Amino acid sequence: MQTSTSTTHLQHDLSIAGPAGRLALRLYRPSRARVVLPVVLYFHGGGFVGGSLDDADTPAAFIAEQTPALVVAVDYALAPARPFPAAPEDAHAAALWAAVHAADLGCDPERLAVAGDDAGGNLAAALTLIARDRNGPAIAAQALVGPMLDPSMTRLGDGARLNSDLSAATCADCYRQYLPQSRLRLHPYASPLASVRQAGLPPALIVTAECDVLHNEAEKYAAALIAAGVPTQVVRFAGINHATLAHHRPALAEIAHFLRRRLWDAEAPAHPLNL
Repeated sequence: MQTSTSTTHLQHDLSIAGPAGRLALRLYRPSRARVVLPVVLYFHGGGFVGGSLDDADTPAAFIAEQTPALVVAVDYALAPARPFPAAPEDAHAAALWAAVHAADLGCDPERLAVAGDDAGGNLAAALTLIARDRNGPAIAAQALVGPMLDPSMTRLGDGARLNSDLSAATCADCYRQYLPQSRLRLHPYASPLASVRQAGLPPALIVTAECDVLHNEAEKYAAALIAAGVPTQVVRFAGINHATLAHHRPALAEIAHFLRRRLWDAEAPAHPLNL
């Protein structure tokens, strides 16, 4: 395992073996925690074609401190160089690694959650489907922040009416690069909203922004989860646009509160570490 360290936000950078080469991760550990922690995988935004670990810094650091949890940000494959299914396969590889190495990291492999914004929200949702279908690793909760869930774009909102900072043209360009074969747009791991099998997925928090063309499809996905019996909470923030949502402090507080309830309420932090 190749590692490097950073002092900012108690970060630790490393790389692991991925499906197509090395996969970079950035770990965020809460500054005051001295107990066995849950693990949260975080996937940054960027429309499947951009973004980096740096884009996850604000939400990942906040979630690490306020949940508290060890947050693992994942530098997944980007299109067009590596289109679908490279990104969700990287996500699953990171989840498997986290589950296997949780104890070594001072964490509980049975308290693993996923979160992400924009395209990262798609990957977090897709990962819950993949983990269920492949019998692991078990995921306890999912938090989706302004997620891109519908490559068909049939549920996209009216950008002008919503005063959205994200346009249909931008979404179309991202999906064109991520899913170069049109038939893939109905694959459930590319389009969680197209899946007809939401039963058995982990409890969900879906956070949306009022001024975002994506909020309708995200809330439709929440309705599908609820219909399938998945405990689901939806929070829409008024006056907020897509780009702002993943760094909006009230939204981050909502995510941390959700993860605390799902990852800590069932098991009090009662296992001290010898650090």
